[in-house]
Amino acid sequence: MNTIIRQLARGTVLENFRILKVLGGGGFSIVYLAEEIDSGNEFVIKEYMPGRLAMRTTEKTVMPRDDDAVIAFQKGRMMFFQEASTLATLQHENIVNVRSFFRANNTVYMALYYESGGIDLQDLIQKKSKKNLNERFLLDILPPLIDALQVIHDQGYLHLDIKPGNIHIRPDNRPLLLDFGAVHQRQLSRQDQIGHVSSQGFSPVEQYRRNGYMGPWTDVYSLGATLYACMAGHAPVAANERDINDTLKPATIAFKKNYSQTLLKAIDWAMEVDPEARPQTLQDFHEALPTECEDGAPEQSLGSKLWGMIASR
Repeated sequence: MNTIIRQLARGTVLENFRILKVLGGGGFSIVYLAEEIDSGNEFVIKEYMPGRLAMRTTEKTVMPRDDDAVIAFQKGRMMFFQEASTLATLQHENIVNVRSFFRANNTVYMALYYESGGIDLQDLIQKKSKKNLNERFLLDILPPLIDALQVIHDQGYLHLDIKPGNIHIRPDNRPLLLDFGAVHQRQLSRQDQIGHVSSQGFSPVEQYRRNGYMGPWTDVYSLGATLYACMAGHAPVAANERDINDTLKPATIAFKKNYSQTLLKAIDWAMEVDPEARPQTLQDFHEALPTECEDGAPEQSLGSKLWGMIASR
């Protein structure tokens, strides 16, 4: 019985890049660390490789697993290429930047600029699960994230997959928005809405509905849910469950001992199940946030103490 090769081997050459090692991946892609052959600089290579739909028939070539998977594989490949082309137009210090993207081996690749150091917000939440991320830290990372999202919205796109796992925190606390695999051009009518993905706990109810009408308020919900997770240490109750029976404890009650009411009220507003009851724009949400830590909220930022604690583990 032949062994199915899922990952590209170390040393594999793609265009002008040589694969160094696998960094990770999910259900639809594999992520590698690679070096640019001409310069020797390191880059992240993201390969469209949906494990449920595809297999590697040679050391490189990716093909649908069977006839039933062909259409879904091709549609996913098209969306992956769209992600790369969209990212290439979104130049911002808090958005991951694309070096290049290309087709090869019957699939699609994108080369992203690599930043060493830092930690994903999801990992940070897990490491500090017994000691919540404080208000000063949240107020440090929020404005740059909102600014980056505003650039996306201004270009007529929605991110549609904001969650802690897609936010990288650099050592100086500057955030970097990752993974645009769910990005869609904003449609102006309900009739134009197309299929979309959802992330349990972070996607609003309209992303679970076949014809859910999405807009900036959709990303606002996910941003609010991300903040809630930073405080709770885990993802909040999924929006589709809340739509049936809302058991989620409001942030103003659940976290009142550790955070200001202004911040907590903004989170509860962002996480309204009804899309029309939420802030309709990022600016609306931003204006509801405290401009600085209020009385009773922790003042100390993560800073070097946190990174020292993480590095020692």
